[in-house]
Amino acid sequence: MAESLQINTLAALDEQYVLLIKQIKSLLNKNDHLITNLANLTAALKQTFSKISWVGFYLFDGEKLFLGPFQGKVACTEIKIGSGVCGTAAQKKQTIIVSDVNKFDGHIACDVDSKSEIVVPVFKDGKLFGVLDLDSTDFDSFNETDKKYLEELSDYLSKEII
Repeated sequence: MAESLQINTLAALDEQYVLLIKQIKSLLNKNDHLITNLANLTAALKQTFSKISWVGFYLFDGEKLFLGPFQGKVACTEIKIGSGVCGTAAQKKQTIIVSDVNKFDGHIACDVDSKSEIVVPVFKDGKLFGVLDLDSTDFDSFNETDKKYLEELSDYLSKEII
């Protein structure tokens, strides 16, 4: 696939994800370096959805999460398991949607402009690989549709790319 995306901002959210995922499956290649694939995935998400102010991976090193490929402002470089939205999603091994980060106990404000967030754990062979973190400067930006398709992307990564 050429390094360009088809984006239909007029389509319903689920239709935008279906189009994106189809393209992601052509863009990512198991034979490419993992960092290359993660970087292209973050770029594709940021390019597709204007509601995303920051998107990236925090990778698990066996003890903590450390900053991986991302798109957006500079970010926190490491997060303890159980801390903030990312660390909590990693600890609970489940996706967390936060409509207002100011109401999330222990939120880590890497970007003071961030208002809402979704964090999706990524696994490899049943073990935590890291988390996919998406932020928005608007409240209530992420919902169950985002969760469904981001979890599908996470599953694709774990089975086909990582």
